[in-house]
Amino acid sequence: MRIIPAIDIIDGKCVRLSKGDYSTKKIYNEHPLEVAKQFEAHGIKYLHLVDLDGAKSKHIVNHRVLEQIATQTSLKIDFGGGLKTDDDLRIAFESGANQITGGSIAVKNPEKFKSWIAIYGASKIILGADAMDEKIAVSGWQEESEEELIPFIQAYQKEGIQYVICTDISKDGMLQGPAFELYEKILKNCNDHTLSGVEVKLIASGGISSFEELPRLAEIGCEGTIIGKAIYENRISLKQLENYILDS
Repeated sequence: MRIIPAIDIIDGKCVRLSKGDYSTKKIYNEHPLEVAKQFEAHGIKYLHLVDLDGAKSKHIVNHRVLEQIATQTSLKIDFGGGLKTDDDLRIAFESGANQITGGSIAVKNPEKFKSWIAIYGASKIILGADAMDEKIAVSGWQEESEEELIPFIQAYQKEGIQYVICTDISKDGMLQGPAFELYEKILKNCNDHTLSGVEVKLIASGGISSFEELPRLAEIGCEGTIIGKAIYENRISLKQLENYILDS
């Protein structure tokens, strides 16, 4: 299972929110590049970079931070937050993103999102399936849609989507453990009878609170896990992650 630390950006700084609420913002580092270099020094190869300003303004904002990290580390970066137009995507990939994550756009403008899958290929586009009570949430989690989580994933599975990041919003930033049952349910429904021969590579996100949770997520079948606040609050050390990666 891939270990994917998260860096969330507001005003060019590394922050964390709780349940996507901007009023809970806590700044952990003024220099995201420093944080990314620490991850790289501990054998981490992947990074989940979220442009929270972009999510709020509905267009890419912090592409300079992306470019800085992409050019000064070897981390493979998936980038999300406010990607709405072909131009946003072009900027993200030109700035060094290996993959982009689309969440709200996949709900509000499915034709645009499908066109990105067709243009860039399914390996470059991640479906962001963030949910509250198994209903998809959009616009930086400020709105709940009527889309049911599992049928939503299955519909894009038929379009060729492989990578899915699923965050249970009620768990995010709360350090109370991830949504194990929800991930089991998604994998059972999407991969037991694989649609169109495409297997979902599920990336768990939200609520990770201790190192012991990682083997359980791997056992369920998660392809990766995004870890944010647990690293910044020293619940999981970078040394533990380094050893996990070496042992995998």
